[in-house]
Amino acid sequence: MDRIDDILLFIKVLDTGSISAAARSLDLSIAVASQRIKRLERDLGVRLLHRTTRQLHATPEGTLLAEQGRTLIEDLDALTSNLRDASHGVSGTLRVTMSATFGRLYVSPLLPQFLERHPAIKVSVHLTDQMVDLIGSGLDLAIRIGQLTDSNLVARRIASNRRVLCASPAYLKKYGTPRHPGELAQHACLVQFGGQGRHDTWELRDSQGETHTVRVDGRVETNFGELLRDAAVAGMGIATHSLWHIHDDLRAGRLRTVMPDYTLPDSGIHAVTPQRRLVPQRVTAFVDFLVEHLASVPPWKEEAAA
Repeated sequence: MDRIDDILLFIKVLDTGSISAAARSLDLSIAVASQRIKRLERDLGVRLLHRTTRQLHATPEGTLLAEQGRTLIEDLDALTSNLRDASHGVSGTLRVTMSATFGRLYVSPLLPQFLERHPAIKVSVHLTDQMVDLIGSGLDLAIRIGQLTDSNLVARRIASNRRVLCASPAYLKKYGTPRHPGELAQHACLVQFGGQGRHDTWELRDSQGETHTVRVDGRVETNFGELLRDAAVAGMGIATHSLWHIHDDLRAGRLRTVMPDYTLPDSGIHAVTPQRRLVPQRVTAFVDFLVEHLASVPPWKEEAAA
């Protein structure tokens, strides 16, 4: 297993950006890690890293080794995990990332039941609204909301992500309620931005199937959905929001839907995993569990209908 361990170390060096950081993550001394990288280069007969005083860069051969070696290590990990699970039940550490708000509201309450069902599993949950590199971060799974763009990942739909236009009663009383998408350009609109830029072009479809596109603007923009929701409740403008995020505010009257006859494009809530031939059973078990509890009638739809 020395060769496999050395390849794992090399990949860690690329992921962390330094031999010292990779050594720490694997509980090795820097001297031992350096010797093992040199041994790997010697055994393979190629240079894997360009070393400068400040940075390390993979050579073309190093890049190829990282790409194919990562798949090899993931498959080996999945194989050994699945063989172990076959005799002892699903086990291991599940490393998952997801939206901070969605995770807190809907996944966190389910974790005790999941862990009770699978007592040999541990979970490491990374809550963030940033798009995390699953492969580079060593994560098993992401729960992603919205349109999917990375073709190197495998996605399974957990639930729909219906979005609505909303504003506070105070805002609508003061500035009026728009009746047509074109009127949104004259309103204060709350804009979210992220890795794909500012979401300031809104598309709405009428009952006849015609799409209306409008460019919006306002005094508040953010990359964090919680702040966007707070700004809408405070009467600072009109926002687009996922129903799962604001259904409590709609029921309590803190927010009202705006132009309900016009719909925003639907997207989904997906479990996303790296492409691999063998999927660890801990990952399959968790995704199946989320589908079981969120797919047919999600909590936000149950409560909205109550």
